[in-house]
Amino acid sequence: MEGVRIDKYLWAIRVFKTRTDATEACKGGKVKVGTVNAKPSRDVFPGETITVRKGVATFTFKVLQLTDHRLGAKLVPDYAQNLTPEEEMNKLRAPVETFFVTRDRGAGRPTKKDRREIEQIWDAIDFSDYPDEDDE
Repeated sequence: MEGVRIDKYLWAIRVFKTRTDATEACKGGKVKVGTVNAKPSRDVFPGETITVRKGVATFTFKVLQLTDHRLGAKLVPDYAQNLTPEEEMNKLRAPVETFFVTRDRGAGRPTKKDRREIEQIWDAIDFSDYPDEDDE
């Protein structure tokens, strides 16, 4: 039985939007088959487990069937079983603790005065209004 390239398979089951993204993830060491880093040209076969690190989460898939054509979202469960643990999925739902201040394009870096104003705004935010993960 002939396998399918892992970059093509990950693109086909909609893990990555483009095949180039899948190839770059493989080259960057973010894709493993079993416990071994996978090169983009490595073939996958039914029954193998693929681990993909995307952002803060690590996804795990079991290959059920092979395909080299992009699938509709409803067909993906017929070809790959998502074995991703719940705690990894919760990482995607974590609130982003980033504070953005809009600046006009080309305005350059903030001055000392701008920085003091940003810090005053930041200190004025009352984070007690937001529920903790423990409260949910």
